Parts: sequence; C-alpha cells; structure tokens
Amino acid sequence: MSGDAAALWPRVAEGLRRDLGARTFDHWLKPVRFAEYCTLSGVVTLETASRFSANWINERFGDRLELAWRQHLNDVRGVTVRGGAAATDRTAILSAQPLPAFEASQPVANPALLGFDPRLSFDRFVVARSNILAANAARRMAMLEAPQFNPLYLCSGTGQGKTHLIQAIAQDYARAHPTANIILMSAEKFMLEFVGAMRGGDMMAFKARLRAADLLLLDDLQFVIGKNSTQEELLHTIDDLMTAGKRLVVTADRPPAMLDGVEARLLSRLSGGLVADIEAPEDDLRERIIRQRLAAMPMVEVPDAVVAYLVKHFTRNIRELEGALNKLLAYAALTGTTVDLALAEDRLAENVRSARPRITIDEIQRAVCAHYRLDKSEMASKRRVRAVARPRQVAMYLAKEMTPRSYPEIGRRFGGRDHSTVIHAVRTVEALRVADSELDAEIAAIRRSLNS
Repeated sequence: MSGDAAALWPRVAEGLRRDLGARTFDHWLKPVRFAEYCTLSGVVTLETASRFSANWINERFGDRLELAWRQHLNDVRGVTVRGGAAATDRTAILSAQPLPAFEASQPVANPALLGFDPRLSFDRFVVARSNILAANAARRMAMLEAPQFNPLYLCSGTGQGKTHLIQAIAQDYARAHPTANIILMSAEKFMLEFVGAMRGGDMMAFKARLRAADLLLLDDLQFVIGKNSTQEELLHTIDDLMTAGKRLVVTADRPPAMLDGVEARLLSRLSGGLVADIEAPEDDLRERIIRQRLAAMPMVEVPDAVVAYLVKHFTRNIRELEGALNKLLAYAALTGTTVDLALAEDRLAENVRSARPRITIDEIQRAVCAHYRLDKSEMASKRRVRAVARPRQVAMYLAKEMTPRSYPEIGRRFGGRDHSTVIHAVRTVEALRVADSELDAEIAAIRRSLNS
C-alpha cells in the first residue's frame, strides 16, 4: 500500500503547486520526497532536507498537505514531514533553494514573505490627501501593538493602490512577527476553496487553516456577492478571528453599504472597524509617483513636458499611469528613440483614449436634468408625472448603458427603487428609441454631452 501511496505523490504535489502558487511551492515543497504510508494509522510521512524546513512545512502547510492527500486517498488521517540527516539547520535548505532577491534594507525575517512582492512596500507607497487615511491605517495594522481599528476595510476603484497596501501590511507584519501565520487570498479563491472543501468533505481542515491565521487579508470582496453559503462561512471566520484578537484586512471596489447581495450581519462586521476609502489620485500625487519611478532610473531622461502630459491624461488610476510610462520608456529603449512630447503623443494616443474617466451615475443624472430642465432631486423623488418620470427612465437607461453598475445599484441611486423598476425603465426606453425619433435624438445629444 505504501508503494501505491508513493505513486500518488507526484499528483498530490502538482495539485499543491496549483493551489499554493509556483513560487511558494518551489521554495518549500518541491524538495519534499515521499517516505512511507502507514495503513494502520493512516499517516503519510514525507521527508525534506532539514529539520528547519520540516518544522516550517508541518506548521504552515500541514492542514493543506492532509487535505491534498485525502483528495487522492480517503484513508489518510494525517501527514507529517520529517527532516533528513543530510542537513540539520536553516543554512543548508536555503543554500539548496536560494531566496529571491530582496532589497538590502529589508532582510527576510519570516519565510511567509516569499509569497509577496518586495517592491510593494510602505516606503514605495506615495501618500497624498486622496489616500492618507488608508495608508496610515495600513501602517497601524502592521505594527507590533494591537491596531485601534479591526477589521480594516480598504475600498477604491481598480488600480488605486489597494493591492500595494495589503502587500505592504503583510510584509511589515511578517518582519515584526517572525513566527506569524499570514494568509493573503482573493475572495474568489476563498470561495473556490470553500466549495472544494464542501464537496470533498474537508470543511474542518478548511476552517482550521483560516482560523489559524494571525493576519488574514482578503482581496476583492465584491466577488463573494450573492454567494450565501460562502458569506456565512466568511462571517464565522471573521467572528472567530475577531474573538481571538487576530487581524483582518479586506479590500473591495466599493464601501460595505454599496455591496449588493451581502447579508446585513456580514456588512455589520465589515463596517465595525475602519472603512478607509482611496480616492482618485490628484495631480500632485500622479506627478510624484512618476518622479519616484524615474528616480530609480537615473540613466533615463524624461522632459518635464512629458511628465505633465502623463499627469494630464492619465487621471483615473495609478495602474494606467504607470502602464503608460512603462510603454513609453520601453519603446524608447528598444528603438533607441529620445523620449520627448512628440513621442509621447504618438505612442500613447490609444492609451489616452482608453484612459478617459468613466461616466458616473451622478454625472448622467446631472446631464439628463440639465437637458430637461429639472432639479436633480427629481431623480430620486416619488413623482410620477410624465415630465419627471420619462427623464428619470432615460437616466436609468443611460446609467445601464454607460456604466458597469448593476440594476440594484442603479435603483438605489434613484431613490432606492427596486431593480425591477430599473429593468422596466431600460426596456421602455429601448422600445421608445425605435418608435420615437425625437426621443432618440434627445438621448443621443445627452450621450454626446457626457462623452465630450
């Protein structure tokens, strides 16, 4: 039977590599070898080169190893990793599996840091009015002493720095707490692992792994919207972590109150600490970010006019701004071209078009009210007279056409109306545009004003 189990190890290892990520797997689990399987106890024994590595794997990946084995061999009741005689200290295993290059000023104090990007540190996060609350709260969360606010909920649109901050929190916390158990996962991965554990009958192992975290960071919470069973498990996880004095950081693209399809108890827990919003970056912040990036490349000359061009045209988020800068510098380096304003205008024209700020529901309401000469309060009023109801339907229609917002979200912005009301408005206006050329022209004019 031990021979059969040995034949399963490559498949188990491949599954672990997918789940944990290639970087973490290659550093810690790739050197692991199958040793034996005891059919009486149901315990799988694995071997690695050093006791240090074996202890670390048992502590941090023990539950995960057991779960992975049981997916292939139902009789498994435990997994243990022992250190071989070939090496007895940390130096041997680190020499066999060299660490990735970290900045000299930030030595590795916790192997958990291997799963994070050392470039995403607090030192490299540029702070301004739009993000100062989130940045300061993130630093507090990573300190030795218990944070004043827990959980920390970071919300912003895409590319504004949420990922940078949670990576920075994890890395600073790992340095301050060398033996801490840190888990960072997307809400989508949380959901997938939860479903997998339910189907595989391994809920206890799933629960135990999450509740053992000293710091749990969940990214993009909006992806668990509408998943009731997942929300229930997340609620229990949060309760257990808070009761145990553990730390929790959550990110999402909107505040808790704006999350449709999330039950009230979960919203209450998420709002119970600190909700820190990261706003769109102001001109000064965007310029300072560009200057910081360029300071790390002293051999690259970028005129002030090009910096001003980037600041002016890439206003929506930091990711687009940095992407445009990288594209420009890469083109110049690969073609031997001098970086100047003419090159920026030529090579970034398409980026500029796609980076134009997205239309908001508020802007649509204002444009519709201006066209029909209504007060903006009528968008949320209960009045049903045609002179008010029709423009309101037009605004709902445009909100669905020109924004990524859902029917319930749109309804909430129009006086808390039900999503079915929004659906009815959209279908009505769609039909009227075909039959009423005057209304069609009015809607086209409003769209042009919004896009101008």
